[in-house]
Amino acid sequence: MYVLGIEAATPVAAVAVATKEKILAERMVNNRRTHSVNLLPMVKDTLADAGINKEHLTGIAVSSGPGSFTGLRIGMSTARTLAQVLRLPLVGVPTLDALAYPLSGHAKLVCPILNARKNEVYAALYHNTGTGQDCLVPARATGIHDLLELLEGYGERVTFIGDGLAEYAVIIKAQMGERACLAPECASFPRGAAVAELGLRLLQTGAVFDPLTLLPYYVRESEAELKWRERYRDNG
Repeated sequence: MYVLGIEAATPVAAVAVATKEKILAERMVNNRRTHSVNLLPMVKDTLADAGINKEHLTGIAVSSGPGSFTGLRIGMSTARTLAQVLRLPLVGVPTLDALAYPLSGHAKLVCPILNARKNEVYAALYHNTGTGQDCLVPARATGIHDLLELLEGYGERVTFIGDGLAEYAVIIKAQMGERACLAPECASFPRGAAVAELGLRLLQTGAVFDPLTLLPYYVRESEAELKWRERYRDNG
C-alpha cells in the first residue's frame, strides 16, 4: 500500500509517500511561492524520489484543517482532483493531529498551536498514552491567554509545538514557566510524512471520504463569510 500525504494548511507545503513499513520520500518547502505553484511539482518529484509512479498509489491523505483558509482550499482541491482522476480512496487528516503526531510516546501532554491571526491560535490538546494519542481538547480558535488558562488547569507540563510559537513563545513561558516546553523550529510545521502515515491508518480502517464532498475544517468562519453574514443581517 502506497499512500500520498499532502499538507498545505500552513505556509509550509509538504508531500510524502508512506507504506506500512516506512516513509519512502518526503519534500517540504517554506518559500513565498503559493501552494498552487508548489504542490503538483512536489507530488511528481516525491513520487520519483520514492521510486514509484502515480499508478502505484493506493490512497491519498490530505491535511483537512484548521489552518490557512487559502492553503487548505488548495491542498484539498489538489487531493480531491488527484483522487478523482486516479480513482483512489481519499481521507482527510486533522491538521493538529498531524502536527502533534511526531511527539507520540514522548511528551505526556502536547499542545499544537497554529497562528490563526486576529490575536488567536488554532489549538488542541493531546495526551500520549504510550500506544497512541487521545485528544483531550478538540481543535478550536482561541486567544492565547484563554488557552493557557485552560491548560494550567491540568497541572502538568505541556509541550507546545507549531508555528504559533514564533509569536507567542514569550507569553507562554511567562505564564506557564517551567511547565511549558517549547518544541524546536524544525518540529513546528505539520509534516507530509505524518499526514501520509495517519492517512494510511485511516485507510486501513475503511474510513474513506467522497472526493466530491470532502471539505476543509476551518473551525471558524472566513472573513468573506463574516462580511456576508453582516450584510445579510443589516439588510434583513
